Amino acid sequence: MSRNLRGDTPMLGEVWPRRHPLTGSELLDEEPRKRGLITALVVLAVVALVAMSALVASANSRDPYVTSSLEKVGDQEHGSKLFLINCAGCHGIAAQGVVGPNLHGVSQRKNDSALIQQVISGKTPPMPSFQPDPQSMADLLAYLHELQ
Repeated sequence: MSRNLRGDTPMLGEVWPRRHPLTGSELLDEEPRKRGLITALVVLAVVALVAMSALVASANSRDPYVTSSLEKVGDQEHGSKLFLINCAGCHGIAAQGVVGPNLHGVSQRKNDSALIQQVISGKTPPMPSFQPDPQSMADLLAYLHELQ
């Protein structure tokens, strides 16, 4: 049975602090500290992700090219022609996807700012970056909205 430094034994249900077997010094319970650290790191990661998302969203809304493209009224027919010239080689004539992904329903999966950023940055290789004038970008968006 364990004894404390005075030689006392614990009463039933009584819990004594753990002690180092050689030095007799009290051992701290590390579990609450570890849980607190993990919780703090998770909270910090979530806050960082939310802040980065807000930063990216605000950057897109302040980008003069994106803003200008979103202010224009797009012509779906002209957007279709732009698509055939610039995009159909990878996305297919009917936008069904070949090398590039199927674009049917893309406007339900991404908002217009994200679509513009995808087109102008070519973020996902092998897609090239492509920056038409804002009116042509609005026309291309109008065409993409028609794809169901």
